[in-house]
Amino acid sequence: MKNISLIEIGAHRVVPWYFSPYPEEYTKLPVLYLCEFCLLYVKSKTCLKRHRVKCGLFYPPGNEIYRKGEISFFEIDGRKNRTYCHNLCLVAKLFLDHKTLYYDTDPFLFYVMTVRDEYGMHLVGYFSKEKESVENYNVACILTMPQHQRKGYGKLLIEFSYELSKIEEKTGSPEKPLSDLGLLSYRSFWSQMIVEVLKTTDPSVHLSIEEVAKHTAFTVEDVMHTLTTNNIIRYFKGGYVFCLSQDLLDAHEKSMKKQRNRIDGDKIQWVPVDWAKRGKW
Repeated sequence: MKNISLIEIGAHRVVPWYFSPYPEEYTKLPVLYLCEFCLLYVKSKTCLKRHRVKCGLFYPPGNEIYRKGEISFFEIDGRKNRTYCHNLCLVAKLFLDHKTLYYDTDPFLFYVMTVRDEYGMHLVGYFSKEKESVENYNVACILTMPQHQRKGYGKLLIEFSYELSKIEEKTGSPEKPLSDLGLLSYRSFWSQMIVEVLKTTDPSVHLSIEEVAKHTAFTVEDVMHTLTTNNIIRYFKGGYVFCLSQDLLDAHEKSMKKQRNRIDGDKIQWVPVDWAKRGKW
């Protein structure tokens, strides 16, 4: 049962979807006010105005590792910025039913996406990632804030996570289970990127499933799931072939036109945390 009636964050008032473990005295308020830059929660508009005078933040803490146009990504260490990451998890729990991480943020890195205007860099969404994942998950939790959904930001978050995997020279997959919205976004993104790889590869070149995985940084399992779901891989004359139907190509073209923003991998200024162990630097 959800316990917060309404939150105000920046210029938006948003109705929460699920329970989040905010302190009990804050759950009885008609509106919970959040500082959109540090995510501190307060009881009134007056308290928020007083806090903003002291706060002084106009962007998330941590390192800005990507900027293209008005879009930026910040890498935030869950150990070095515990308060911010804790508050971010509380906000995320309002909109993610399956999320379990509230307090122990130390083992995680948080990648926060913002949109910049003349007033600052505003939270759009984020994903978290384990510093060391035994299962090679490249995303632990992912969320686009409800007021910014249906604008293509979800796929931008997903694309950024895979661009980081490419820099790490690894394949990755999101931690399961995904939310319903997350699963839809991932399935759409996987299909989009795999069709793009197949479409732009010379038909005379022999392309294996492992090579598709390497091109996209998707796991072989996610590639196979996408290929079979979309009926792209078929048995033909004693072997398996990739087959792109005209309907699939038309849908792909339409989808790509809708996606106005794309991640430019050359603009990412980032070094993986395990490169020192791997002798990369």
